[in-house]
Amino acid sequence: MSDIEGPTLRRRRLGAELKRCRETARLTQQEVSKHFEWHSAKVTRIETARVAVTPRDVRDLLTLYRVEDTEYRDALVELARMSRERTWWTDYRDIMRPGNFVGLEAAATSMRSWEPIIIPGLLQTEAYMRALISTGRSNDPPQHIDRRISLRLTRQSRLSGERPLELVAVVDEATVRRMVGGTDVMKAQLEHLIEIAKLPNVSLQIMPFDAGEHPFLGGSATLLEFRDTTLLDVVYLEGLAGDYYEEQPPEVARYKQEFERLSTRALDHRTTIKMIEGLLTA
Repeated sequence: MSDIEGPTLRRRRLGAELKRCRETARLTQQEVSKHFEWHSAKVTRIETARVAVTPRDVRDLLTLYRVEDTEYRDALVELARMSRERTWWTDYRDIMRPGNFVGLEAAATSMRSWEPIIIPGLLQTEAYMRALISTGRSNDPPQHIDRRISLRLTRQSRLSGERPLELVAVVDEATVRRMVGGTDVMKAQLEHLIEIAKLPNVSLQIMPFDAGEHPFLGGSATLLEFRDTTLLDVVYLEGLAGDYYEEQPPEVARYKQEFERLSTRALDHRTTIKMIEGLLTA
């Protein structure tokens, strides 16, 4: 169990282990809920890491599942304790989208993203994000907009530090051509893309207009991958109708293949930078 995982990944590891123990015991989620007189959805939420589980509940579940290995039991109970720790993003929960994407991002080893409309959040300048947020949330008071910007700027620290996030960002050509915030803001944003793309852990690719159709035309998508455990990899799909997390291994594997195909169809890193430089001199 890594000290840098953070509570979100620990909660997902714990949920996966508890699900495995339940299935080994040949019990359904409904049978477990009925045994403890819990809400019918509680076991599902525990196993999918939608809620934090108490150490007491973990002990009770393991007893029901007839798990007798003391060392294993103690490890899962400790995992439950650590998964309830406060994090830097706890204070931002009131403005975060459901599902705790920020927690997953904080724990991920690598991330592959597709963005068809705007520059990805991890690559945005403060002026660019302020223009976006102010337009999208025009009725919000200034202090709320400032907090959203603060959250996004803090998230960007994942691209630096001791164990930086490996990021492969594929963006549609529209993202670098759409004027956001005016000429000066957009010019600074494009210059920022060139600079941040110099980081060894960042790969930026543009999908040109003439590439035609591809499987990701429907909206933005992000694949989050975690060290030493492909079973916890997850795909995040964001849309106006709501967010969706795909966690089933066969489907995640399918998205990985599609991301590989997407990357091979997009401009490579060097050609992408040349295109951006051309937009700046045009």
